[in-house]
Amino acid sequence: MITHTLASGRQLPAVGFGTYPLSGDDGIASIVSAIEVGYRLIDTAVNYENETEVGEAIRRSGVDRDDLLVCSKLPGRDHGYDDAIASTRGSLDRLGLDHLDLHLIHWPNPSQDQYVEAWRALVDLQREGLVRDIGVSNFTATHLDRIIDATGVTPAVNQIELHPYFPQVTMRQVNSARGIVTESWSPLGKKQAPFAEPVVVAAAERLGVTPGQVIVRWQLQIGALPIPKSGTPSRQRENLDVDGFELADDEVTAITALGRSDGRLFDGDPDTHEEM
Repeated sequence: MITHTLASGRQLPAVGFGTYPLSGDDGIASIVSAIEVGYRLIDTAVNYENETEVGEAIRRSGVDRDDLLVCSKLPGRDHGYDDAIASTRGSLDRLGLDHLDLHLIHWPNPSQDQYVEAWRALVDLQREGLVRDIGVSNFTATHLDRIIDATGVTPAVNQIELHPYFPQVTMRQVNSARGIVTESWSPLGKKQAPFAEPVVVAAAERLGVTPGQVIVRWQLQIGALPIPKSGTPSRQRENLDVDGFELADDEVTAITALGRSDGRLFDGDPDTHEEM
């Protein structure tokens, strides 16, 4: 399957596993299942309030820690330099790990105007070895260029909302031009999933796969790294089993053309939306 090579030389798999809002014993069981199915990139965040469950699932899975890539995210309330350091150590404590493979600033929260300090903290944490690779989530070109200019360090990834109704053509180009891997949150579109769209249905029928697999495959073919979430083992397998078929170029183009100007799942414009 496709992999993404980061500037550090480390590789990310083609598909990751999203853990929001998996929690409690059922959440642990779902995450264990995902690891057993074959997911090796596990995505969590402080604000998901499930880092403890993710860590427990990793231990129960029996898979060697070195074979897993664990990503968490820094919340807005911890954007100050010292707060970001403490927050990251807190994530490691809750996960029961000695390092994160990938750590992201969850949202830029521009009205606070502290995301540059948060980025400086992640740069230092990477140098210290507590974080292997660092990145951001929901950053625009302006946010990206500001942290790069301030530190000389480019994020490894930018995790953004990306699905057929919001294909993020411009932001994918922005990320690519800077050597940044685009990760997709809500890659299937959640309740707005376009499974009934004629182009998706036709591609699924032609290939003998499900509409969900068509969308995950579309994500791969536009160069993105999707992070679907499912608590159901059969759906987890389905979302990962996308290596044995390929969409035609015109199918990729037609699915991208489903994009809408109001295609966001909620009012998540990074220039205005903030999460603490």
